[in-house]
Amino acid sequence: MSELPYAYGHPPLTAQLRSTPEDFQVEEILGYDADGEGEHALLWVEKRGANTDWVAKELARFAEIPPLNVGYAGLKDRHAVTRQTFSVQLAGKPDPDWSAFPHAEVKVLAATRHKRKLKRGALRGNRFVLVLRQVQGDREAAEQVLRQIADRGVPNYFGEQRFGREGGNVAQARAMFGGKRMDRDKRSFLLSAARSHIFNAVLAARVERNAWDTPMEGEIWSLAGTRSWFGPEPFDAALADRLARADIHPSGPLWGQGATPAGADAAVLENEIAAANHDLAEGLAAARMDQERRPLRLIPKDLKWRWLEDDALELAFELPAGAYATVIVRELALT
Repeated sequence: MSELPYAYGHPPLTAQLRSTPEDFQVEEILGYDADGEGEHALLWVEKRGANTDWVAKELARFAEIPPLNVGYAGLKDRHAVTRQTFSVQLAGKPDPDWSAFPHAEVKVLAATRHKRKLKRGALRGNRFVLVLRQVQGDREAAEQVLRQIADRGVPNYFGEQRFGREGGNVAQARAMFGGKRMDRDKRSFLLSAARSHIFNAVLAARVERNAWDTPMEGEIWSLAGTRSWFGPEPFDAALADRLARADIHPSGPLWGQGATPAGADAAVLENEIAAANHDLAEGLAAARMDQERRPLRLIPKDLKWRWLEDDALELAFELPAGAYATVIVRELALT
């Protein structure tokens, strides 16, 4: 991630993130309420220093059901305090005593009945409260960068979590496309890493051209808050107004089979990046992944900040599903 270009120049601060799990707090926003009835228990769970998939398996063990009968909408950071929803299919069984769940780092805060299993990706977003400690640097410049982030947003890079330890998932994806066998779950992670690598490369090129939050000729537009996109079409006053209101964003490719839907200059750039990563692009096409799009611009909602001490800065904001809090921080501080 340190090699990707910044939108606002070199970060004005250095800091430590995740000094403790409490310094990285995440609260999931599903965007809907439980039905109040049904065979699924919808659990509001707080975890500290625990992996989401591990919590799901332990909930299944506690409820004496198969692990496949536990659902969750999104993976949450392990080195953090997070609150998220799990669904547990009980199929005619009464709720166990959730207060007796035998892991001190996990608490079931509430339980409500629901008719459907939670599906991956079925959430509106996440709220974050982060604390940067041992902060050093130009405080006035940091305030200016924060105001720019609140106004313009940041490049919507995939964060380092997507790429595994020391970025190894991309190398493993190349090995997989070269014929190395992988199990189904690992294959899914590696396909995502390959797509994310190409997307980040396209976005980096557009940041260098100062075209990550403005359109190129042949732009494909992402509709905010959805996975829908449209274009290309001539850039006019109506599109300019929607762009200014953050109703739409310029987009980049989640690579797959077939041609990029972009046109003109945008297509030339995307095809150049795909050609430079031809093994990944060809592997994704062979895996029959569809061409999809992701916004290039990420604008945090309700961004607030306050200095807790001279060397401690708290950030609070909301992000849509699939966005990374660390790409907000990276514009501000080297961590």
